[in-house]
Order: sequence, then C-alpha cells, then structure tokens
Amino acid sequence: MVTVVKRRPLHRSDTHLLARHAIADSAPVMSDTLGAYLDPQRCPDQRPQIGDMHPTTRRLHEAIDRAAVHAGQPFLHPEDPTVQLDLLGSAGMQAWQEGKVEFAMLGEGCWSSLPQVYARYGTELTRSLLREVQRLESAAGALLTDCGMQATAMVLDVLLQPNGQAVMMRQVYNKLLKYLQWLAQRLGADVRVVDDGDYQALAEAITPATTVVYAETFTNPLVRAQDPEALVRVVSQARERAPDLRLVVDTTIATPWGFKKPLLELGVDIVVASGTKALGGQDRDMWGYIAANDLDTLNALMDLQAMRGGILDWRRARAICQGLALAQTNFDRRCAGASKVAAFLQAHPRVEVVYHPSLASHPDRAVVERHYRRPGSLLSFRLRDADEQQARHFCDVLATTGVPRYALSFDGLVTKVNHHKTVSEYFTPDAALRRAGIDRLVRLGVGVEAPEDIIACLNWALWHAQAVSAGAVAAWQQDRRRARNHDVVTSS
Repeated sequence: MVTVVKRRPLHRSDTHLLARHAIADSAPVMSDTLGAYLDPQRCPDQRPQIGDMHPTTRRLHEAIDRAAVHAGQPFLHPEDPTVQLDLLGSAGMQAWQEGKVEFAMLGEGCWSSLPQVYARYGTELTRSLLREVQRLESAAGALLTDCGMQATAMVLDVLLQPNGQAVMMRQVYNKLLKYLQWLAQRLGADVRVVDDGDYQALAEAITPATTVVYAETFTNPLVRAQDPEALVRVVSQARERAPDLRLVVDTTIATPWGFKKPLLELGVDIVVASGTKALGGQDRDMWGYIAANDLDTLNALMDLQAMRGGILDWRRARAICQGLALAQTNFDRRCAGASKVAAFLQAHPRVEVVYHPSLASHPDRAVVERHYRRPGSLLSFRLRDADEQQARHFCDVLATTGVPRYALSFDGLVTKVNHHKTVSEYFTPDAALRRAGIDRLVRLGVGVEAPEDIIACLNWALWHAQAVSAGAVAAWQQDRRRARNHDVVTSS
C-alpha cells in the first residue's frame, strides 16, 4: 500500500519577513517558561519548546520546517535550496565520510555523487545534472565545474606529472596550450604538439614519460574531426611503454549528441567539455564537466576540486537541467542551419574556402561519416582575395545587419560572427597564422534563426562590405549604443 502525502504549497506570506534577512521584532517578548532555561545554575528536564521561543526564532524555524516538507530536502532557508543541509546529527555525516572512503579505496564510484552535506562538494540539484551528464556520456562517474576551462585545467593538474610529458593535438584551444606550457615549466615536464589527423606522428611523440594525450573535436576554428578509434588505438598500443598514459578528448563543439557512439565506450579515458555552449545553449549559464569510467582519476579530481573550489552552484544546475531537452532541440536546429549556410558559402563566388564537417570537401569527411551524427554549428571561411584587415572589416559590416551579432563563442540563441585573429590570435604574428593555416578567417557560430535569414545577411555583406566605409560602421555602432542607452528613440 502506498500512502500519498499531499504537501501544502509554500506561500510567500509564510516567509516574507524571514526572506528579507529575518528582521527581528522591535520588542521581543520572552515567555515565563523560556525564562526557566536561562539560569546557569539549573535547567528543566524537558527540552525547550519552539512554541515558547521569541516570535522571530519561532517563525524562522517553523517556516524552514514547512519548506523542508514541501521540498523533500532539509534545506536551511524558508524559500530556496541552501549550501548545506540539516543532517540531524553525526550519523549522517559519518555515513557520508565512510561512503567517500569506499569510493576512493574500492573504486566503486566517484564521491561527487554522494548526498549533499556541503555545496563545495555538490548539491542535490548538481547531483541531478551529474546523472544527466553520466547518461549522455555513458560514464561511470562525472564532475561538474563552474566553466569548461576549470574542467580542463583540473584534468591537466592531476594527470601531468613532474618530469613527465603531455602530447597535444595542434588545434587545441590556444589558452589551454599556454596553460599547459606554464604548468609543464613548473613541473619540469615537456609538451609536444602534433598535427590533427597525423596519428603516426602522435605515436612517435609518445614516450615512457607521457601521461596525457589531449585532443579536441571538432576543433576551433578549422573544425577538424578527430577519429576516436584511431586515437584509442595509438594510446592503447603506447601503454606498453607509457603505463600511466590517459587519453582526454574535449567534445565541446561536437557535444555528446554529435557522436554515433559515446567516446567512453570506444575507449577514450576522459571526456571534458564546456557546457556553457550547446548543453546550456542560451548564453546564460557557465559550466563544464568531466566524465570518465576511470574512477580512481575521477576521485583524485574530486579531491582537488574540494580543496580549490570551482563547483557548479545549484541555481545554474537547476536552470541547466530544466533546459536540457530544449538545448538538444536547438543544437539540432543549429547544426542543420550551419549545413545550409556552409553549402551556400561554398558556392559563393566571393568566398575562397569554407570549413564545416557537413561539406564533402572536409579533410576528415570519411571520419565524420563513420563516427559523427551531427556536424556542429561552428564554421569558418575566407573571403576571396581578402587580406586580414579586409576580413576584419567584413565581420564588422556583417554585424550591421543586426542578425549575426559580433560576439565571442558559439551555440547560443543568436548567430555570432567574429574575426578570428582579433578575437583569438590578436598577438600572434601574421606569418605564424599563415603557417598554422588559420589566417584571414571569418568565424560564424550559427544560431537558431531561420538559415535563410542568416544567408541573406551574409550575401548582402559579401557583395557590399567593400563599399561600406569604416566610418559608416563606426557611426552605426554609435547609433546602436545611443539607442541602447535610451539617448535616442529608434524605430524600424
């Protein structure tokens, strides 16, 4: 027999005063009964009763108890989840500590999944998101972080050893490479970089000191597609001489929705990602995650996070969980739109080259067809006969259409355009950009708009950008700023 308990909805009238920092009564009244408990020489046998206490104390704790019944969790605030719970006593904490030891010693799980005791280790809402990440990645365990770079930095901090070595694929995020080089210098370690897709060079770069191979897919900005089976094969063979070696893949651009089979099932050791992009999908919540079947490494990562912070807070976790279904729908829409935009650009007489995994001309097209379900929303292209400054000017002019917005990143609601050198390689010499094949790039993160609208804006800019002066662009920008500041009223 199942008994259903109906919980009375918590009204704001229950907690209005308390939610505004529990303002104390101007003249609190102490009951005669409570007075008997204040004599240090003696005390009644019965516990003091909440009904005999001051109105401020009574309202606070009665509201918290009602909220706990309503929420099903013993939070310590009358309206919202809190960073810690009412544990009622030490037994719950003892069980938590012993559970942590069992996970760490027996390798039966990651202690990030333990019940909440303090939010620096996780909350009930982050546990819900953890379960979703584990499901998406087919992972035995996962950690949530406050951004994608935090996830990546933590993995490198744990895996790179003193006097060790890391091997990176060339098109990893440039700030990540700089962080790794800084970390390696401190540890007396070495960093080697190999070209994406050159698996023979990868095998040759691995030495007995190598502890991490790191790759991204799709890459930014040339959207190269890693072959996960090839990466796993090279790393597995290399473990005969490098037993501590781990393969880490950043799937931020491809997303777990982008693969035909989860990477962990193919043999990748650790997956990291910035959930800020597609899995958040609305440019509102920064977060990241680490997923793995390697529970020993996950527990070491959790120990590091417990010491230095970087956990995801419950407010963001709740918003992200609520938006995951829509995020997947929007990602599908962006991928389809990006494919249409890429096809249009490839056929345009004023475009030199387009980079997107949906195109037959993509250098990893066979890999994409074998391992990927979706081509991602990010693409890049070069204008025909345009130098770096002209590519930059084109991006500025395209932004004046008001649909592609000049902004960083990708996978939000709106389409974003930017000039790659200005945004990501500002201090890199032009010659170095040319050697790396990332010069003169326009980068486009396709949003959820109708692709025909994005194409219309692109086509206009492709034909007319050269006729729009830098002064006209600056004037348009100034007008927009004034309108946003309500200095002028504009209408369309």
